[in-house]
Amino acid sequence: MTRTPPQARTTPPHGTAPTTILLCDDHLVVRAGLLALLGSEPDIEVVGEAGNGEEAVALAAALRPDVVLMDLQLGEGIDGIEATRRIAALPGPPPPHVLVLTTYDTDADITRAIAAGATGYLLKAERPEELFAAIHSAAQGRTTLSPPVASRVMAHMRGTKPTLTERELDILGQLARGLGNRDIARALFISEATVKTHLGRIYDKLGVDTRAGAVSVAKEQRLLPS
Repeated sequence: MTRTPPQARTTPPHGTAPTTILLCDDHLVVRAGLLALLGSEPDIEVVGEAGNGEEAVALAAALRPDVVLMDLQLGEGIDGIEATRRIAALPGPPPPHVLVLTTYDTDADITRAIAAGATGYLLKAERPEELFAAIHSAAQGRTTLSPPVASRVMAHMRGTKPTLTERELDILGQLARGLGNRDIARALFISEATVKTHLGRIYDKLGVDTRAGAVSVAKEQRLLPS
């Protein structure tokens, strides 16, 4: 649903057109906070809001904003990654640039977002000034990454692989087979508590917080036996 922000717009400096924004976040309170924050900037104009991925794609196609601020987790329907992919593939003029704005900074999320066509990846913990600068950079097609995200990307580009113990690799292999904790414990003759402990260490080393994320990164890093 599109909605005109409540703040009265002021003329941008030097008569330049403002950077137009489409917000996509499934939390109404978060969108309201972003509307208030972005409404304080005369050179940024929010032209629409979306509460899910499908709505974001439809509004991006109809409104053609300069930038789509995209969260990754969007409840039911397609997630922010798939929405980004569809927006980046819109036909016609150059599609809107997608700037991911999220709380998630795992390697798997970052890699998938960039592969889907995101221009930038920003964490919600950044200062407002950083958000404003990232929006203007994204509007011009320049890549902007939060410092923690940039560090992860650089490590990935250097081919740095996490060091896993032999037992952790065994458990990772069982995860890739789709086994649950109980079945992994039985297969490796260890307790479920031990499996959980190893999983926590695996998640930390791979920079993920889900089983699917661990398997995804393991495949990307070629940590699983062929």
